[in-house]
Amino acid sequence: MPSTESYQLLLAAAAACEDKKAEEVRILALDPSESGLTDYFLICNGSNERQNVAITDEIELRLKREFGAYPNSIEGRRQAEWILMDYVDFIVHVFSREKRAFYGLERLRKSAATISVAALSAELKSKIASARAHKAASRSVKPASKAVTKAVPAKKSSSKNAIRKTATKSAKKPAAKKSNKLAK
Repeated sequence: MPSTESYQLLLAAAAACEDKKAEEVRILALDPSESGLTDYFLICNGSNERQNVAITDEIELRLKREFGAYPNSIEGRRQAEWILMDYVDFIVHVFSREKRAFYGLERLRKSAATISVAALSAELKSKIASARAHKAASRSVKPASKAVTKAVPAKKSSSKNAIRKTATKSAKKPAAKKSNKLAK
């Protein structure tokens, strides 16, 4: 199951596509039995090669800036007819209209489920809410045990400090007497 961060990256990439006016943005959840390489495909197309490059640039910039995530590889940027960006948990495919129609990744991946951005966003929110609830439950158990462990060392350290203080005071007193004798 993909991590919360994977969902956030995928949603940010989809938002970047929409911000650069990509057409027909689709997210395909791949069947794990058929695809061991990645969990999702983000597929879109631009109206021309220059827009395709702008879409991929925006995805790359946004994921670097917001998450510090870099693609493992980028292929096809020079021709810009089919640009592929590999982010391990998902792969972004930015096509020209003609190449998308010709290759038809959606047809090739018949077992893949199409997920809307809204559905993925709702799943991410529920995942974050359950993680927060789990953290809150684990926090309610821990403070009692921490209070006990903090109280015990505090008593030990105070007795050690008392011993150190008396030892340093007694060590300083003879030294002070010697300096008085030398002054006479």
